[in-house]
Amino acid sequence: MKETKKLPDRRVRKTKALLRHCLAELMKTKKINEITVKELTDMSDLNRGTFYLHYRDVYDLLEQTEKELMEDFNRALEKFEPANPLPHTAPFFTEVYSIVKENQDIVAILLGENGDLQFQNRLREVVKGKCLKDLMEHYRNLDPGNYTVLFYFILSGCIGIVQYWLKGGCRETPEELAAITEEIIAGGLSMLNPEAPGNPE
Repeated sequence: MKETKKLPDRRVRKTKALLRHCLAELMKTKKINEITVKELTDMSDLNRGTFYLHYRDVYDLLEQTEKELMEDFNRALEKFEPANPLPHTAPFFTEVYSIVKENQDIVAILLGENGDLQFQNRLREVVKGKCLKDLMEHYRNLDPGNYTVLFYFILSGCIGIVQYWLKGGCRETPEELAAITEEIIAGGLSMLNPEAPGNPE
């Protein structure tokens, strides 16, 4: 009986993954409002009834896909605590980049020209709400005037790194890219520490 319960779930996951992949392919050349359910079902070789078992329309497919991604990113962010030694963030970014790589087709689209700006803004706000607060907590005794500027500099840089990585076919491993990111962030965070080597007195 356990086997019979698992099979439908596996088929559902496979169907949803196929529809997400086809959506990503179509969004390479079209905006979301130009994509029809018929195009998705023709490309995926599924019937419309199967599509409507899982999604109301194309917008619902995109919304649910984004929601699942945000949940994955949120779980990774929950592990980023102010008690963790900053700027040693490689383990955190390894997990984030692993999520990106597992979903690279749709993430590349969401962060690209035909992507969803609302998703990008939600991602920024979620990261801001967690990481900026933790950054300030870690450097609570220093001048807070630089926090927000530095945070957005780092966040924009990380998004740029992800876009570069996806465009290049994810040649580096998540671990390698996380190590590069940590090195870049360490340089930025050093400006918050007046005792860091090389900082002007």
